[in-house]
Amino acid sequence: MEPLLPDLGRERREIAPGAVHLPGWLDEERQRDLAELFERYAQVPVPMRAPAVRGNVMSVQMVCLGWHWQPFRYSRVANDVNGAAVAAMPEWLCDLGAEAVADAYGPDAGSSYRPDVALINYYDDEARMGMHQDKDERVNEPVVSLSVGDTGRFRFGNVENRAKPYRDLDLVSGDAFVFGRASRFAFHGITKVYPGTAPRAGPFHGGRLNVTIRVTGLT
Repeated sequence: MEPLLPDLGRERREIAPGAVHLPGWLDEERQRDLAELFERYAQVPVPMRAPAVRGNVMSVQMVCLGWHWQPFRYSRVANDVNGAAVAAMPEWLCDLGAEAVADAYGPDAGSSYRPDVALINYYDDEARMGMHQDKDERVNEPVVSLSVGDTGRFRFGNVENRAKPYRDLDLVSGDAFVFGRASRFAFHGITKVYPGTAPRAGPFHGGRLNVTIRVTGLT
């Protein structure tokens, strides 16, 4: 197995203004809950699929809850897949997102955070996510990112472009990463997945799950 590259360490750290890495934030039970959530909705009502962005099919496959994401917009119905209505976002997942925001920014920020969409991204050994901004939402509320399974090399950049300056760190199973405030529209991506790095006793093997929790501002 290829060794992991040096990263920023395994301590809680604000790597940019408003961008907070919370290592080991999810215990095993919560990781298992997220893995089971993915398995429950990977086939119905809308099957997991790899969206196409500007004609290029992503290597990452996705399951949506609350709202269905297709490039540059959200909808309640998956009219680019099978026409089915997207599954509701569980209340416990909304609460989990609010808890992460509270740990990153303080109790007041967490109490006002009410997300309405979750995108569950599945990465196999070869999947990557190019540098991009999360800007299809109508508000600039924080994004919560939760990792389960294999370790991913996460690149977090600046708000101006995809080039440097950026910082790389490893997101390990159980990690949370929250970005908002001045870093809400920072470019970011996954440059590599490290196969076989999921905890042996963990709930998910054979890839990486990334659950991103957001507020769309839509009604």
